[in-house]
Amino acid sequence: MTPSQDNSGTKMQQNALGKKKVPYRFGEKLRKVRERKGYTLKVVATRAGVSESLVSQIERNRVSPAIDTLLTLADVLDINLDYLFEDYRRKRPVQVIRNAERRTLSEEDVKFEELARPDEADGRHALESYVIEIPAGSQTHRGSYGHLGREFGVIVQGKGQLHYENLIYDLNEGDSVSFSAGAPHTLTNNGDTILRAIWVVTPPQRFV
Repeated sequence: MTPSQDNSGTKMQQNALGKKKVPYRFGEKLRKVRERKGYTLKVVATRAGVSESLVSQIERNRVSPAIDTLLTLADVLDINLDYLFEDYRRKRPVQVIRNAERRTLSEEDVKFEELARPDEADGRHALESYVIEIPAGSQTHRGSYGHLGREFGVIVQGKGQLHYENLIYDLNEGDSVSFSAGAPHTLTNNGDTILRAIWVVTPPQRFV
């Protein structure tokens, strides 16, 4: 390989790196807030514990910051995270959870399979949804002390009972129920087969 060929290859590599797409662009917002507050790059870098060069590259959207770096910069500049992520959220207005990618968790022998993922940016409107599977003779536990918010559920298979304070509501396949979650409540499977229900809770309690 001749020197000219080698230099050409290096230039092509540099050009490719220079054109690499930065997926999340926070630079303009960080720079505008920094300038509005009258902070220099050096001041922000020192307070954030990073190099001045890194802050400059982030502001010019040359690199995407690690999440801990972004959170530190937001803290130094006193920036609301909703403001930083609002453009990204507008580009992804629909949340899709593929069947094979659902998160699950268990409380003893009761299984919860996530349908809708909580989003902190939704604030007081945040919710979670999941499929509950309760074996015969078992019940949920976490709501037995009550919590803030509301719950809504639909029985899709089997039958059960909602124990709400000192009241009991019989629920059969196809029945739905909604209630304030502040009172103690549990869902019991009093049938002979598995109980499956789709449940919605706000604010989120399990998948947070």
